[in-house]
Amino acid sequence: MKKILIAGAGRSATAAIQYLLRVAEGKGWRVFVADADIALAKHKIGQSPAGHAVEMDVTNARARQKLIRQVDVVVSLLPPHLHLLIAKDCLQLSKHLVTASYVSTEMYALSEEVRLANLTFMNEIGLDPGIDHMSAVKAIHRIKAQGGRLTAFRSYTGGLVAPECANNPWKYKFTWNPRNVVLAGKGTAQFLEAGQYRYVPYHRLFKNTRTIAVKPLGDFEVYPNRDSLLYRKAYGLQDIPNLFRGTIRYPGFCESWHALVVLGLTDDSYPIVEANRITWRQLMDAYVSSMTKGQTTEEKVAHVLHTSIDSPVMDKLHWLGLFDDRPLSMDVATPARILEQLLLEKWKLAPEDKDMVVMQHEFEYVLDGHHWQEKSTLVMKGHNAEDTAMTRLVGLPLAIFTRLLLEGKIEEKGVQIPIQPSVYLPVLEELATYGVKFEEEKRILE
Repeated sequence: MKKILIAGAGRSATAAIQYLLRVAEGKGWRVFVADADIALAKHKIGQSPAGHAVEMDVTNARARQKLIRQVDVVVSLLPPHLHLLIAKDCLQLSKHLVTASYVSTEMYALSEEVRLANLTFMNEIGLDPGIDHMSAVKAIHRIKAQGGRLTAFRSYTGGLVAPECANNPWKYKFTWNPRNVVLAGKGTAQFLEAGQYRYVPYHRLFKNTRTIAVKPLGDFEVYPNRDSLLYRKAYGLQDIPNLFRGTIRYPGFCESWHALVVLGLTDDSYPIVEANRITWRQLMDAYVSSMTKGQTTEEKVAHVLHTSIDSPVMDKLHWLGLFDDRPLSMDVATPARILEQLLLEKWKLAPEDKDMVVMQHEFEYVLDGHHWQEKSTLVMKGHNAEDTAMTRLVGLPLAIFTRLLLEGKIEEKGVQIPIQPSVYLPVLEELATYGVKFEEEKRILE
């Protein structure tokens, strides 16, 4: 009997759990769902006879290893910094590992040991990273096989709220890890443009946006991801002159998020001491108190942001409650943590809200004497706040790969990402049966 451990039952785990439970019921397999919240694990399993809920303290090495020892593969949906704990256990106990997270330097360092142990540690097989890799590399391999020479690759992804549910001034609600949203873009973004390296530091990141058109939804804005060059070799694009990866948002979001960056509210490096003794208005005033005396807090903030007091940016800050005479909800916490708690309240999906994932690739290449452009676009909406497009698009590729691995259909060993035809072809083919389909456009540029 094959046994699977799903470590973590949070918001991204639902679709993966449901898929693997269905498979396990048909094949006589067993699925253990482990979480610090045993009630959550039980809820995710429901009445499935193939599921077993386990309470897990991931920091308890003995209990963690006892659980991993019982299974064939571990699917880790824990926070990324905990994957290495699981990975080292899997290596020691000869178990396969599957995650949707980026490969860390520490994880990559295990690659040779994992390969020699005849194990597969597949990472980055969720949405972004994941579906973006598989769909992009499939197209790149096809274009090259036709004799095309790629001159540009641009890829954009956004976890958004559906237009009909975008009913707050930011047109944004949380559909994935809130902390990742608050800390998004830290560091310096890097990309290639006309053969030149481009760098955008964090303090200018959300002012350095570009506009893309997504049919039939209209225009969106995109800000650069941290390192667009990371996959140049993996994608086989070492000589390409234009390479850009970005994150999609509704128009107007980035300018307003830039305001939070300028004010210092996304800083995670120091605590606001006794934060629960002050109000949001007092916090804002503390950040801008050196401005012109005699002005209101709003006037000072607008001055710092180089905007008018009645601008759309200030309207969004007002809507968040940054000028309210309401105490902060945390005691000693960083500005980023305090902001995250506020946004969890303000950007929460209502029960019937639908989220929306948008992914678009742009390929430009020379073939048969012409310069071609192809666009490949995926748009998927969720059904409600629990059955989201995000959880499906993160969980399904992860779960499909896990099934293929246990069925003996995956030969790749070592620390991997899903860029091999033997991986992306069957995974994308099955994803299409769940409605994960890209709309293609092609035209001659010259």
